[in-house]
Amino acid sequence: MTQDALAAACSGQILVPAPADAEIAAGYASDMLSDVMANAPDAAALITIQNHVNTIAVCTLANIRVVVVCHGRPIPEDMRKAAAAEGVGIISTDLSQFEASCAIGKALEGGACA
Repeated sequence: MTQDALAAACSGQILVPAPADAEIAAGYASDMLSDVMANAPDAAALITIQNHVNTIAVCTLANIRVVVVCHGRPIPEDMRKAAAAEGVGIISTDLSQFEASCAIGKALEGGACA
């Protein structure tokens, strides 16, 4: 799945584009960044409410190409800059984590959603 398709699935807005070759094959919903590092599958989209620069650092360690920030939480400029520098896309959605997770899971059509 592309970032464009992911944004459409969760009624989101792309704030930072992911690299053109970024393919999303799974979803992972968590707000505990240590959990994300330990358990997120490769090529996953992180579905979270964490809206700070440390989220991007964790994404680079966990091979996450796109972050979906839920509940319309504002994305600070330092997070946007870090995401652009590290090749991590950011999508903002007004959906809750549960709603976004369900929508993304359905859109993945058989992809992993943990």
